[in-house]
Amino acid sequence: MMPLLAGVVVQDDGSSSSVTSSPLETLSLSPPSLSPHSPWVRELKSDERGLCLIHLLLDCANRVASGGSLDPANAALEQIALLAAPDGDAMQRIASHFAEALARRAIRSWPGLCHALDSARVLPLAEAAVARRHFLDLCPFLRLSFVVTNQAIMEAMEGERVVHVVDLNASDPAQWIPLLQALSSRSEGPPHLKITGIHEHKEVLHYTAIRLSEAAERLDVPFQFIPLVSRLDNLDIERLRVKTGEALAISSVLQLHSLLATEDVGGHLRKAQRIAPISKLTLGEFLEKDHLANTHSTSAESAARPPTRIQSFLASLWGLSPKIVVVTEQEANHNGKTLKERLVEALFYYAAVFDGLDLTVPRQSVERLRVEKMLFGEEIRNIIACEGLERKERHEKLERWSQRMSMAGFRLLPLSYYGLLQARRLLQSFGWQGYKVKEENGCFMMCWQDRPLFSVSAWSCNQAESLKKRSTSVVP
Repeated sequence: MMPLLAGVVVQDDGSSSSVTSSPLETLSLSPPSLSPHSPWVRELKSDERGLCLIHLLLDCANRVASGGSLDPANAALEQIALLAAPDGDAMQRIASHFAEALARRAIRSWPGLCHALDSARVLPLAEAAVARRHFLDLCPFLRLSFVVTNQAIMEAMEGERVVHVVDLNASDPAQWIPLLQALSSRSEGPPHLKITGIHEHKEVLHYTAIRLSEAAERLDVPFQFIPLVSRLDNLDIERLRVKTGEALAISSVLQLHSLLATEDVGGHLRKAQRIAPISKLTLGEFLEKDHLANTHSTSAESAARPPTRIQSFLASLWGLSPKIVVVTEQEANHNGKTLKERLVEALFYYAAVFDGLDLTVPRQSVERLRVEKMLFGEEIRNIIACEGLERKERHEKLERWSQRMSMAGFRLLPLSYYGLLQARRLLQSFGWQGYKVKEENGCFMMCWQDRPLFSVSAWSCNQAESLKKRSTSVVP
């Protein structure tokens, strides 16, 4: 199967071409005018329809960002509706999610409408858990992350008698049951394993605690689970209660990017509201003010600012002297300063994700529909429609995370070749064709075909320096 956007290039003016190159380069054709009565609309081939949808989505993004009347954006969305479909081929399904996100973006200057729509789509906790389970089963990425993370922790904790693992999102006991199994078979006997699980829902932690405690008892591993009910952005590091003599490991699976959200945008909007009510601003003025916080600052301005949430959080983790920190993140750049930049990057990223699902999961799968709607669709909506603290899905690539980790005092801990072999064996055992795992500068990239979609990296810190830092209370 050819990738959905193979050979399509998006350039700065929103156009596309058929020459393979960078996704951010400009389809110089204008989007066609469509009519539900045009016979050729029904006769379009899949590739032609996909190209037309790309044109229309980019045109719609330009219209939403340009300001003024919403009529042009509404007209663009009407045209997209003629070709997109939530149950169609991959490009049709993607386009339906992006169209919804753009529509929500367009009405952000009417908070009452936005809040009414958002309150009507709150996902029940049980349904969110089901969707995550389907993601675990249908896509290899979470399982690969779990395998690589557990192997890295096993290697780092060799010979340790008390192991403390902090899970920054303890939503799935499936990550830690294999670690319990591996620890139970250590030649020197299992260590005492302590897992501190962090999640904002108490019932999720309760379920995880029961499953892991049962597994530990069955495997005869001394075990303690400590639930910590908290959102990551409100976490008090002192509540982790890391004790002297514990070898600490920290696992973050798709969590750290949410800490990149700042209050800057909200501050600018509050200032804008003092100048003129939102209802008196044009959409263009509203969106322009929306993006002020994302513009690049000079180094002098940056130096004068207090540490961001992510800087403070990483510095706090470093102060705990962990032997290892394993980070899994989306290998994507969805934190751009402009709407169009984020849309283009997200379009290419999720096209690869949906392309993989098209090859490996039947079109009629209810499970796949849930994953696409409840996970990927929600991510797309957040990337495109939200700003400020509401925009949590601020995915950035490994290069940026490496810079942040290094600035916080961590050093890269290369993942082992045995971990790479385990990941590749997992892909083979589940029959996940088209997915790959490759090593890159000591980290692992989880790919669809040759496109990296998720990264796994491991980090350690000098414990003596960390203890010194903790005693002086210096925050980088």
